[in-house]
Formats: sequence, C-alpha cells, structure tokens
Amino acid sequence: MDNKDAKKLFFIPFNTGGHWLLLAINPIREIVYYLDSLGNDWTTYPDMKVLIDTVLQAFRAQRDIQTSRRGANSITWIKVACPQQRNQIDCGYFMLRFMRDTLALGRLMIPTDYFEEFKCAFYTKDQVDEIKEEWCQFMIELNVFFINLCN
Repeated sequence: MDNKDAKKLFFIPFNTGGHWLLLAINPIREIVYYLDSLGNDWTTYPDMKVLIDTVLQAFRAQRDIQTSRRGANSITWIKVACPQQRNQIDCGYFMLRFMRDTLALGRLMIPTDYFEEFKCAFYTKDQVDEIKEEWCQFMIELNVFFINLCN
C-alpha cells in the first residue's frame, strides 16, 4: 500500500459473537468508521477495538511510519449514526446494506450522520428484503449452495 491507497476503504464485517456490525477502515489515514445497527458504542466490544487498533499499529510499523508517543494512539474511531434494526435478527442484513450503500455512492468517507441519500432511522421491511434478495441472487450466480447436514 502507498499513499494512493489513502483513497480506499477496506470493509470488515465483524461478528461480536452474536451480532454483526461493519467496520470501514482507511488504514493510511488511520480512520475506522463504526456502523452498528444496534446503536452500541465500540466500547461495548473492547476486544474488537484492541484487535483493530493493533492491526493498524502493526500496519503503521510495517510502513516505517514514525509517530510520537502521543501519536501512537492516533487512530480515529468514528461512530456513524446509521439506520437501526428493530429486532434482534437482521444485523447481518443491515451490515450488508451499509456496505452496499457505501459502495453504491463510491464515497471515500462516511458521514457521521450517514449518507443523505440513504438516511433514515430504520430500514423498511422492503429495504431489508431488497438486500436479502440481492444476496441470494449473488450466491446463485456464484453457484454457491448450502447443504443442511443437521437433518
């Protein structure tokens, strides 16, 4: 990676053990956008934050970027006020929708109050169903099949 990669976001779907959320990371600028459809703060998942901070610090060291002791913890975490789920089961679809919205707009930054084009407090059932259908179509086109071996 070099400075041209400062204009790239890397998406990390993250499962906390029972909940999916999305991290969009600009590793050159050391910015982590945190999108959680339950509205939790990243401090709710301290192991996740430590892991991502450690990876970014290792990436910084690999690039031989020198920082002051004060700058060593200069990783910026931004909580994005994204649409919230109304149940306990749709988090994976919300995470996929956040990723899709960001990619569809081709943006390099995610506003703290989410994208004006997609801003809403909650996704409608139709919006959640839309991402479910897109995901199914994508998997069908890849000829990916899941077999339930638990019968």
